[in-house]
Amino acid sequence: MLGAGFMVVGGFGSLAALPAFFPAWLLAGTLSAAIAIVQVFFPQLADGDFIARSGLLGRAVGNLRQPNHLSSLLLWSAIAVVPLLDARRLPRVAAVVLMALMVFGITLSGSRTGLVGMAVLTLWGLLDRRLQRPARGLLLSVPLLFAASWALMTFWAGQTAGTFGAALHMAAGGDISSSRFGIWRDTLSLIRMHPWTGVGWGEFNFAWTLTPFPQRPVAFFDHTHNLPLQLAVELGLPLAAVVLALLAWALYLAWQRSRQVPGTEGTAVRAAFMMVLMMALHSQLEYPLWYLYFLLPTAWAWGVCLGAGPAAALRDRSDDRGTGPAPATLLLRAAGLLMVVVGLAAIADYRRVVVIYAPPANATPLSQRIAEGQGAWLFGHQADYAAATTTDRPGTAMPALKRAAHNLLDTRLMIAWARAYAEQGDLERARHLADRLREFRNPNAAEFFAECDDASRSPRPFQCTPASQPMDWRDFR
Repeated sequence: MLGAGFMVVGGFGSLAALPAFFPAWLLAGTLSAAIAIVQVFFPQLADGDFIARSGLLGRAVGNLRQPNHLSSLLLWSAIAVVPLLDARRLPRVAAVVLMALMVFGITLSGSRTGLVGMAVLTLWGLLDRRLQRPARGLLLSVPLLFAASWALMTFWAGQTAGTFGAALHMAAGGDISSSRFGIWRDTLSLIRMHPWTGVGWGEFNFAWTLTPFPQRPVAFFDHTHNLPLQLAVELGLPLAAVVLALLAWALYLAWQRSRQVPGTEGTAVRAAFMMVLMMALHSQLEYPLWYLYFLLPTAWAWGVCLGAGPAAALRDRSDDRGTGPAPATLLLRAAGLLMVVVGLAAIADYRRVVVIYAPPANATPLSQRIAEGQGAWLFGHQADYAAATTTDRPGTAMPALKRAAHNLLDTRLMIAWARAYAEQGDLERARHLADRLREFRNPNAAEFFAECDDASRSPRPFQCTPASQPMDWRDFR
């Protein structure tokens, strides 16, 4: 948010910003690829502060801590090489080395999304005949660079007994979709239940968790991992269709206008469009646009494409004859300043909550930190979660439980919420929560259900008896 604000303040809302935009992404990609190399080859150097530790054996996650996010960042950086090479701002040898580095980083991530993205880069090289020959050749070399990276990693693993995590991930049996097929199936069921108005914006996790799905995936999903399904289940089919139609139309216009710009500037605009297209692809498998570090650059690149074309050239010539900034420019700069202020306020708000989970040496008592964190305007729900899951009497924290439940229901929160209802005598709701938790088959709930193993215990704990009344998520709002 801060970065986008400074871009708007600085007038980076036109094609003139692209010469600075692409080197910035190339720098980010180079650093991320270096971090990926450390995580795979020298994991002992990852300190957890400046370089994140990877929780996936032999796979890179970058400082974004997620392999698919790392691959999308590196794909954007690979795209950035093309306009710089086309404009001769990057020597050919350097361009090849940097492209190879990005492909190697994607290989280390083991991301299937990254594999599809590299195929899209190759298609760009095949179909875009306006690119100069070196740029097209570089894009067409991506499959060869990937094959070389894979062969190099296979050789390294064989010679050193190291772990090539990407190969293990690709060869692993089971669900190739990593539970996506299961969550999509359940999402379609929810859409059939609520086709017109959906379950409400941001309420997918709440509705899905509290709806009976005996064959549900075992992970706690807070998104559907598919943007069209996310919009359909939360907004309802009619409104989702309108939103998706507008997005598709804007994407088509961006493609059309990016093709109308000639020369090396046109290559830069088409590269910006490819960045938007990559994020649209990623959004069919995950939810990258829920992260500001993807959302804001995507929105900016999309705006550049929509503002390109013959009309933009006329507008630029008109601005050159002016005597000062146009009102629209002043408004954009004001919006940029506002984004900077809001970004700083968000950082301060976050710091009120982070001390609950990562207290400094001179931290105040936990109860005081929780109380102060609950007043945070953006992140207060994280303090509510702590309040609900750290008390011995969850029934006294029912307001915090209900607020936290609309962010993400997980094992700890469901157990606390069920115990709170039981303390208040509402055994049906308590048992419904226990029934849904049992469907997840989560090992962290084993102790909670272990109380049912003692058949002689009387009365039986509430979680040992199924709910007798049908309920759904609307009974818990």
